[in-house]
Amino acid sequence: MAQAVDASKNRPSDARNREVVFPEWRDPQRGNLETPINASPLTKWYINNLPAYRPGITTFRRGLEIGMAHGYWIFGPFAKLGPLRDTADANLAGLLATLGLIVIATGSLSLYGNSNPSQPHVTVTTPNPPEAFKSGEGWNNFASAFLIGGIGGAVVAYLLTSNLELIQGLFR
Repeated sequence: MAQAVDASKNRPSDARNREVVFPEWRDPQRGNLETPINASPLTKWYINNLPAYRPGITTFRRGLEIGMAHGYWIFGPFAKLGPLRDTADANLAGLLATLGLIVIATGSLSLYGNSNPSQPHVTVTTPNPPEAFKSGEGWNNFASAFLIGGIGGAVVAYLLTSNLELIQGLFR
């Protein structure tokens, strides 16, 4: 067994000699690894096009987009899997539960922004973190936009779900 491993070192074409995981930027002191997943162009493109890292947008728009997505998608589990799921008030209960969670998440974001957060880390996947996440004021602006977007997303989901028969009737 040991001879087979030693023999692979003499053959550069052996698959065991092709390294695919390296220290980030070839610096072992950084404590992060470049892997085929986090350093691939597809992953970098995807992560850097998410609202949190997309360059060229304001803090308000960043928070608004993330809040809308969270408000819209959180509504479903509360309305359809909650304790009132089989009642006529399931959608209203889901809306109220979603609004409560959005308010709690906004409070958490504001508390984090006021806790003097550390600077965002530059990584191989996100080489240019936004300036908004470098100050408490940026986090608070993000949180207020998150609240507005979250409430809007939850209300849209509620209106769509409550009026589903009417909307389906428009396309028949």
